[in-house]
Amino acid sequence: MAANVSIDGDNLIVEIEGLNKLWALKSRLVVPLANVRGATADPGISRGAKGFRAPGTHFPGVITAGTFHLHGDRVFWDVHDATKAVVIELKDERYARLVVEVADPRATVALVERATAAN
Repeated sequence: MAANVSIDGDNLIVEIEGLNKLWALKSRLVVPLANVRGATADPGISRGAKGFRAPGTHFPGVITAGTFHLHGDRVFWDVHDATKAVVIELKDERYARLVVEVADPRATVALVERATAAN
C-alpha cells in the first residue's frame, strides 16, 4: 500500500495508508515546505543499508517501515515495492529523509519539486 504525498498550504503532508500505519508506527507526517530540500525517485534505495531500527519493521524483500538510524541520521521508511520508492530530503527536521512508496514516483517528485521551487 502506497503512502499519499500532498501539499497543503506551506506544508508537505505524508499520509501512511492501511496497515502500514501499524508497521511504521505513524499515520501522518507534516513538514514545512521551507524544510524540504527536494525529492528523487530511487528504486535502488532498498538494496542499501537501512541502519538500526528505533522503532521500525524490516523484513527484507517484504517491507521496511518506521524509524531507522543510519550514519547519525534519522530516516523514516514506508516501502514495500522499491520500484516505487521516493526519497524526500529534509533539513532542520526530526528526520533527515523520508523514504516512501508512492503510486506514481515521477508525479510525486514533480509535485515536491514544484512546491519547493515556489517557496
